This record gives sequence, C-alpha cells and structure tokens, in this order.
Amino acid sequence: MSVPWELRVAARYLTARRKQAFISLISGVAVLGVAVGVMAVLIALGLMTGLQSEIRTRILGATAHISIFQGRGEPFGDYQRVVDEVRTVPGVAGTAPVVYGKALITSSTGSAVATLKGIVPAEEATVTDVIAQIRDGAVAPLEEPLGDGPPPVLLGHVLADTLNVGVGDVVTVTSPKGRLSPIGILPRVKKVRVVGTVKTGLFEFDSSWAYMPLGAAQRLFGQRDQVTLVEVRLDDMFGVREGAASILEKLGHGYLTTDWVQMNQSLFSALWIEKMAIGITIGLIVVVAALNIVATLVLMVMEKHKDIAILVSMGASRGAITRIFMLQGSIIGTVGTTVGAVLGWGACQVLDRYQVIQIPEDVYQIASVPFRLLPGDATVVIVSALLVCFLATLHPARVASRVDPAEALRYE
Repeated sequence: MSVPWELRVAARYLTARRKQAFISLISGVAVLGVAVGVMAVLIALGLMTGLQSEIRTRILGATAHISIFQGRGEPFGDYQRVVDEVRTVPGVAGTAPVVYGKALITSSTGSAVATLKGIVPAEEATVTDVIAQIRDGAVAPLEEPLGDGPPPVLLGHVLADTLNVGVGDVVTVTSPKGRLSPIGILPRVKKVRVVGTVKTGLFEFDSSWAYMPLGAAQRLFGQRDQVTLVEVRLDDMFGVREGAASILEKLGHGYLTTDWVQMNQSLFSALWIEKMAIGITIGLIVVVAALNIVATLVLMVMEKHKDIAILVSMGASRGAITRIFMLQGSIIGTVGTTVGAVLGWGACQVLDRYQVIQIPEDVYQIASVPFRLLPGDATVVIVSALLVCFLATLHPARVASRVDPAEALRYE
C-alpha cells in the first residue's frame, strides 16, 4: 500500500533542515504546546475525579445508602418489622437499626462533643464498613450482653487522640436528653469503656463519632426498645432513588427516606462544578497550542509559496495543496496529543501511587489527593484536542490553495 504523495510532502516540510531548520523548530514548539495542554487537562481531570471518587467511597464506607425514618420524626417502635420487611425488597444488600444522639465525652485530660451511634455489630457490617475499619481493639465486646460494668464504646481515632485515651480507658458520656428528677431534669451521665478506635479516613467521622451497643445507646438517650433510623445498603449505590421508592412501597404510609445523594448533594455539586471549571480553564492551553499550529502553517505557506506554485504548475490540484497543509497540522496535533496523553496518564499514575500532593485533612476530609483518570474523560480530551488541532489547519490550508503560480514565480 503506497503512501499518498501529499502525506510524504507534508512530512518532509515538517522535518526541513539546514536553511529551513526554523520551520522544524516552530513545528516542535507547536507539538510541545499541544502535548503540555493535553497533559495538563488530563492531570486536572484525574485530580478532580479522584477527589470525588475517594470522598464518595469513604462517605459510603461510614454511612448508609438509604435511611428510613417515620414521618412524624418519632423513634421507631416496630423497627424489627421494618428491618425484616426491607430485607425482602429486591436490590437491598443489608439493613440495620441504629440510634443517633449527641453527647459530651470527657476524660481526665480532655472533652469533646461527639455523635454517638448505637449499633448491632453484625447488622451494621451489612450496611457500613465501620466494623472493618477498627484500627485498635476489637468489636467483640460490643457483641457481648450488657452487664453491670461500663458498656463498651468505639471512638474515632482522632477523637481518641483528642481525649488522650486508648483501649481499656474509661470515659464519661453525658447526654443532653435528661431524666426527670425531684429537682428537675438532669442529664444522663454514663461511664463507658473504650474497646477500640475506628479509622474511616474521613476527618469528620474520625474526630467526632463514637459507636456503642444498641441497647446501651437506647438507655443513654431514653429510647428503650426504640431506634432513631433503619439504615439500608443497596447492591447499586447509584440506584437510591429507585431503591427508596421500592422500600416505601413495601412499608406503606407513614415512612420517609433520605439517601447519601441528598445528604451530600451540595458537596458533590461543588466538586463537579470545580471539575468542569478547571477542565475548561486548563483546556484553553490546547486552544493556545492550536494557535501555534496556525502560526506554524502560515509561516510554512510563506516559506513554501514557490514550492506550492511549482506543484500547481506540475498539475497538482488545489485540493491536493489543501490536503498537504491540513496533513501537516494534523500530524502536529496527533503527535502532540499522543505524547500529552501518555505523559498525562503516566503523571496520574505516579502522583496517585506516591501520594505526592498532601492537603489539610480537616478541610478536604482526606490527607492526600488521589488521581483517577476515567477512560471517558480521557477520550473526550483526546478527541477534543484532535478536533481543535484539525480546525486550526483549515485557514492556512485554504490560503495555501489560493497561491497564484504566476505571481509566485514571476521573479524567480
């Protein structure tokens, strides 16, 4: 299969030497510009996608996909029936009853306000990854029947550091939901024993969440034989809308749901907007690189006007001349895009593996920026870059096709 003569001429023009080495130099600069632009866009998209993916994964590791509560905001009295019925809904992977409440946790060296979550460990493991994220200690004490001693509690590892406590230490939990006494309403105060620490990877949870047996939490918050919510995990985390509709249909009237998408909508909307804004802004580098292609081809036309005239005089059509310069620009764009795509993918792999970029954990919830380059994002960037580079060739190629041979060779 022979190579079209237009492609051979285009490649020869791009690799000119000696007196025309300047053409090769600016062609190389144009290739470099396209490569840098594509690489920068891919790295930016990989950064924002990685940030979204990591935060979403960690949030779903610590919270349920769907939470069920009663329409009047009252605790569940028939929560076991709800749990059993929801488990029969197609697409439900697990359910668990939970009790939530705010409490003040104090030790001999510190204090902190925390969110206490009462759980049944075996059922909680089907809804969140908290049990699997225990760093020190064990979950076994939470599964044992409650005795006369201090009930067990798991603390977020940052919360444990704030209180300066470890496994085996006893802390005091004070609930604002008090009990009635002859002198008025008194807060409930309970001694609890730390049996482990949890590291979810999310600063919000690790610094202000604690977990204790469901029965102990019910007593502390005055919800004996009642729970705050019934939490659900689905097989498809993105199918929460359909899953919630099926659950409500199964349970009937009097129940409402919320899901992880609704609860974190503002966060993920902000991240999506940032991703689009950064992608478009950095994508302008590719546009600037395309202008370099225009400048390169215009200079090429000015330099090669005599050659163009000779080719036309020898019978080359105007279309062939147009194709020569369009192929030149396309070669520049293809080489630059390929190099940029390879460098961008490689940079994302290195930056993600070695966790090069560290960020404040209390602001972004994670300690380092992960990079996740999606095939769809990479495809859009590569195709867009090639299209922009191709469009940049149209005007110079049209100018080249309009060169008048007689005028170009008049003084030769």
